[in-house]
Amino acid sequence: MDGFHPLFQDPVERQAASSVVGASFGVAPLTARPLDGGMGVAVGRRTIFRPEDAEDFGRVADRVAAGNMSLVPRADAGEQARLRNAIATGALLTSGRHLQHGDSGQAARNMEVFTNCATAIACFAEFYLLLNGSGVGRAYDDELCLVDWGQAPTLLLHLGTSHPDYPAGRDGLRRFGIEMGILPWGMDEAGFDAEAEAQVRRFLATELLPDLAAAPEGAVIHRVADSREGWAKAVELLESMAFAGARDRVLVLDLSEIRPAGSPIRGMQERPSSGPVSLLRGLLNIRREVLVPALDRDPKGEALQPWEQALLVDHHLSVEVQVGGARRAARMATKSWRDAGVLRFVRAKSEGGLWTANNSVMVDAEFWSRVRAPEADRDALTLHAKAVFAEVTRCAYINGEPGFINGDRLEDHRSGGAWAKPVYEDGRDFRSARYQVDHAAALLAKASRRAAGARFPVTTNPCGEITLHVTGGYCVIADFAPLLACPVGFDSLVPGAVPAEIAALWDRRVEDSVRLGVRFLIRANRMDALYGEEVARTNRIGIGPTGLHEWAWMRFGLGFHDLLDEERSRPFWQALERLSDAAKEEADAYAASLGMARPATVTTVKPAGTTSKLFGLTEGAHLPARRQYLRWVQFKGVKDEATGAWQPGSDPLLAEYEARGYPVRALRSFPGMSIVGFPTVPLALRLGLGARLVTAPEASPEEQYAWLRLLERHWIGELQGNQVSYTLKVFTDRVGLDAFRDIVREEQPRVRCCSVLPSRPDAELGYEYLPEEEVSAGRFAAIVEGIRDGAMQEAVDWAHLQCASGVCPI
Repeated sequence: MDGFHPLFQDPVERQAASSVVGASFGVAPLTARPLDGGMGVAVGRRTIFRPEDAEDFGRVADRVAAGNMSLVPRADAGEQARLRNAIATGALLTSGRHLQHGDSGQAARNMEVFTNCATAIACFAEFYLLLNGSGVGRAYDDELCLVDWGQAPTLLLHLGTSHPDYPAGRDGLRRFGIEMGILPWGMDEAGFDAEAEAQVRRFLATELLPDLAAAPEGAVIHRVADSREGWAKAVELLESMAFAGARDRVLVLDLSEIRPAGSPIRGMQERPSSGPVSLLRGLLNIRREVLVPALDRDPKGEALQPWEQALLVDHHLSVEVQVGGARRAARMATKSWRDAGVLRFVRAKSEGGLWTANNSVMVDAEFWSRVRAPEADRDALTLHAKAVFAEVTRCAYINGEPGFINGDRLEDHRSGGAWAKPVYEDGRDFRSARYQVDHAAALLAKASRRAAGARFPVTTNPCGEITLHVTGGYCVIADFAPLLACPVGFDSLVPGAVPAEIAALWDRRVEDSVRLGVRFLIRANRMDALYGEEVARTNRIGIGPTGLHEWAWMRFGLGFHDLLDEERSRPFWQALERLSDAAKEEADAYAASLGMARPATVTTVKPAGTTSKLFGLTEGAHLPARRQYLRWVQFKGVKDEATGAWQPGSDPLLAEYEARGYPVRALRSFPGMSIVGFPTVPLALRLGLGARLVTAPEASPEEQYAWLRLLERHWIGELQGNQVSYTLKVFTDRVGLDAFRDIVREEQPRVRCCSVLPSRPDAELGYEYLPEEEVSAGRFAAIVEGIRDGAMQEAVDWAHLQCASGVCPI
């Protein structure tokens, strides 16, 4: 096995030898790497490509590089060309957000559209960020939840009868009744009898204000603007009035100016708007499930404390963002283990049905010490810690949540930087050209003062890889793919025995992709942002590798079990550590050259779902899920049960994939959505890893935790590091509850965070569908045979793959 090439041994020496960052990619346009057939092309079409891209990833790279370089006063044409080449070849994948939105107009856009990761301290702030596509984390600690929604004004809702989406006629009433949950999903015209129609009309009469002139005297009438900002401002007004104790007031929200459903959304690839009915449904649910019950709650009781009210409001708003179909509405909800209501939080998903967030309990070294204390220790806090551990693991053993996050291991907690965040009284820390907080400035100021003394002043984004302040912050993140920096075709190489000249150029390109990526992210931090003050203070970024297993195999000849043997895999870990040093060195130097703060964090490993799927890579730090499987992807739209045709507003890709023979089916748990199944085989298998391929179900929990610790040590590092996003599956047909608890008690305290997801064979899980469905070799081959898509057939050459796995049919 060859070691890492000497030219790459010292990043400082390398950079001194060539002051041109990205020189190994050159300035002459390189040929763009084609997307992986089937799934890769599908993801590109769904989330990346614009009509003008003509499904050419090189054109995507052109516009993304141009947009990013426009963020500095004097753009360097040479760096732009080198950046373009790094992106076009796949060596620097950036993130799905940048690939989707990046173009020459980037400097005039708001940063929220380009941030994958954010946090929020208020419901309106979280809603606005979700509408912009950010994944949002929020801490629901008692000391940080300040709004009693029982003190909110009486909320009245109005939609003008002249609005195209106001239900008119029998068909309109039926569709409205179904969308609002008044009628059963799928009720057809025959089932919509006189009683069903009367039911919908009664709902309209009782739940909506028929005319603004009928509003009570002195009511605050707010017309909701037709924009993301308009929707968020409506919730800001409601939340700020609750914070101010306006229980004796009346607030009327008029939704009549919102564009009809199906209208194109600018900046979201012209995807169809969900219209006013979606927001109406969310606000009605908040009124029914939060505002009214909170009026009569027992202030000393366990139920509906302010933290739970906030969790419910965020849930109902998040549902509507997801139903819109254009945004994912990813959330993280955390709560301190010390809080009295933490056990109720632990059960919020399994018993409360609050499914829209990833839930985790924030813990620290004291928690684990108390969990491990002798049974004879009857201290009240120790008993509480043991009860929290027992209940978390009981619930997590069933559905994987909540998890544990070691809050005291997170970067800004360890460094103390989180407590240094200034407190602003005027709302400047939530202000941009597009959105200016006004009604809620006092709420945000009080929350900031509380956070300044909080036990856990930071939390994470939904996938857990980024550390962010609880009052709000951003991190722009990007992937680099060291495998795809290879300058020659993979079929010309012997894994682990790469010729020296090729190895030298490959290694230089890997380092250059990291350095270019760091600069790319720091430039993104110059955009106009809601959290502009915090962005300027922390200059936080996160760059991380994806496709690690393929790189380890092709460049070093190492499989997963080899990587756990540090002595055998020393060249791999040395390479990763040097890349980490190069990333931090470049970040510090480039930030200084632009007069920006030293980045608080630099390294991370994100899930890399979108970017990895484009080229068939293993995602982030994860092992391949299976050897062959169907990957199901959601699309907005369903068929009309009467005609069998796709309903108006359905994603046109649904009809296209169905016509090509891909498996397609409608969902009941997500009304209005359908899924398409894409036959998938890991690229690692196609590269000849064969019997040395280790899938996630085949690696033990102890092995995967060891892998995480190695990544934290060699890539994340002691300073300026975020976390590794990782979901570790524990199969409950092999591991009982007591053994599961032993694994978590022993391993979880030794990493910053890790999502542990108990699982069973697919058929026993009981879900309507799984994102990755294991299928037998015979069924897989039959599905592939029935699909009329040459690119997918090429990517999934079944006979070749069977031979590579040692099961040659010939």
